[in-house]
Amino acid sequence: MIIYHNPRCTKSREGLQYIQEKGKAAEVREYLKEAFSKEELKEVIQKLGIQPSELLRKNEQIYKDQYKGKDIKEEEWIDIMLENPKLIERPIVVNGNKAVIARPKEKIEEVL
Repeated sequence: MIIYHNPRCTKSREGLQYIQEKGKAAEVREYLKEAFSKEELKEVIQKLGIQPSELLRKNEQIYKDQYKGKDIKEEEWIDIMLENPKLIERPIVVNGNKAVIARPKEKIEEVL
């Protein structure tokens, strides 16, 4: 199991704590420090079963300033998220072929 984590984010910390309280082991991946590869991000999106644009944090200032309202293709969002990892929703928990955006933290149950 992997949790893509930002330790400065309350929801991300809650997700990690939830996994630990369940007695499960997870590789903690601080994706702002250790960036996604393009292939890895595509794989996570596929496991989530969503479009790339559904993984965006649309309240981030960089989104509002640079991307809001623009006609951007789904494939282009992947490159934008790789350039601006703050735009990636968090935490993401991947277990095997399943993944969830752990908001609320109880969604983690879907991949345990």
